[in-house]
Amino acid sequence: MQNRLKIETIEPQALTPMYALEVYLNSTDIEPSLKGLIKLNASIINKCAYCIQMHSTEARKNGETEQRIYALSAWQESPLFNETERAVLQLTEEVTLLSEQGITDLTYQKCITLLEEELTAQCIMHIVTINAWNRIALATKMSH
Repeated sequence: MQNRLKIETIEPQALTPMYALEVYLNSTDIEPSLKGLIKLNASIINKCAYCIQMHSTEARKNGETEQRIYALSAWQESPLFNETERAVLQLTEEVTLLSEQGITDLTYQKCITLLEEELTAQCIMHIVTINAWNRIALATKMSH
């Protein structure tokens, strides 16, 4: 696969807001392991090999187990994820595939119950941001 243009070279100022979002995301109260699951799950859904590679490597460095990384693509069937992780993984799927059904009331209420409004909002911002990065990587055929 051949790379396409490099936005960071051609239009570096276009990525400035993306990097600013990353600064904000790094300051949120969401547990690092949950941030990693969001990034990896969205990247799997979007089939972004570049981001899957990056975020699975990052997850391992942050203590995520191989077993959970492998089970992530079938998290609904796996007992390896707790109730909060399941709610956030469902939210990640629904936001990533927003045009299919939107965010269901059940998913929204589950997240609000488990995380409250502030952390749910932070999770949504994490999901939206990784989806933007996935689209940049896929549109430009970035390779790992």
